[in-house]
Amino acid sequence: MYYKRIVEEILSQAVKTFPAVVISGPRQSGKTTLLKNIVKTGTYLTLDNPNFRSLLSENPLDYLDSLKKPVVIDEIQYMPELAQFIKILIDRDRITG
Repeated sequence: MYYKRIVEEILSQAVKTFPAVVISGPRQSGKTTLLKNIVKTGTYLTLDNPNFRSLLSENPLDYLDSLKKPVVIDEIQYMPELAQFIKILIDRDRITG
């Protein structure tokens, strides 16, 4: 069962205003569930799998660029170097979400 959160309104406005939004919080607090309920279209990635991270590290810019937007990247703390590639893509095509 999903419980609507107060922050949903703020998050919905943020994704309409900014090209990237970061959600952080304690483990098992519902961040992923929240995002999956807010972002219904686009691409969801999780960086839990070390094999996937290894493949992604070979050509992160092209891979990220090929994804259907908006993109939700879960567990990004496992690959902090992705931030520089996300910045490149945002600077190149400054769309919201």
